[in-house]
Amino acid sequence: MDNVKGQLIDEPKIITYIQTSYDNSVFDHDVVCLNDEKVWTSGIGSVIRLYNLHGEVLDSIDIRSGEMPEKIAVTKDGDLVYVDVKDKAVNMVKNRQTETVIRRRGWSPTSVCSTSSGDLLVIMISDDIHQIKVMRYCGCTETQCIQYDDSGLPLYSLGGVLNMKHICENRNLDICVSDYDNGVVVVVSQAGKLRFTYTGPPSMVKKSFHPVGITTDSQSRILVADMLNNRIHILDKDGYIIRFISNCNLRAPLGLCVDTKDYLFVTERDTGKVKKIQYCIPSTTCKVTN
Repeated sequence: MDNVKGQLIDEPKIITYIQTSYDNSVFDHDVVCLNDEKVWTSGIGSVIRLYNLHGEVLDSIDIRSGEMPEKIAVTKDGDLVYVDVKDKAVNMVKNRQTETVIRRRGWSPTSVCSTSSGDLLVIMISDDIHQIKVMRYCGCTETQCIQYDDSGLPLYSLGGVLNMKHICENRNLDICVSDYDNGVVVVVSQAGKLRFTYTGPPSMVKKSFHPVGITTDSQSRILVADMLNNRIHILDKDGYIIRFISNCNLRAPLGLCVDTKDYLFVTERDTGKVKKIQYCIPSTTCKVTN
């Protein structure tokens, strides 16, 4: 069969890696593509650094509160966005000027992603830790709240030590949330209707799935870092497991992003490396997701 752009290859391979500054005692070593040649990373102290693929630091942004950012993202216009847990805010860096774009009294943001429309999706946890929801913002304006299913039950669970969750938008506009503590990926439609949950393939022992970073590619595949099992799960858009990436000597994979050609970038909690991995025939028509 002829090779087709986006088609999975038999053996994923490391193209290159970047050795970044990191602290392996934390769970916030994140990565997001600015473009195909540059990535923003967080992972040590209150600094977000921009690297090229040769491992050179091209720029750095200091977090105003002095705390490590919880999650980073890049907007469709190329602006850096990050969650500041100390200030309970989502901040945007535009022309090297930092401004708060989202802050909601009584709620703390924990994760953020930029959508294809330019909106921001933010995971919010109430300060009393009794509620959790996904909010959509157009600029500073709330336009959508996703919290309950059609039966009135919470879509997203609290509990566990870390309450560590990550979010991304798929190419089909589904909203994907990974939940480390509860070992589940929850996917809803653009309208907020539950489409499916994924707790690992049937062969996995119950509660042995530990999802952290999550991203999607040009084929609407969902890629999820399974940190404690040192592998990446690749799902189709309907939540069925297609394969694992487990042959690239992954050491506690944590943050994920995909560039415009469908190359995967993975941060490793144990080493501080950002590995660029080829897992499919490169595409040339997709947009960056994070």
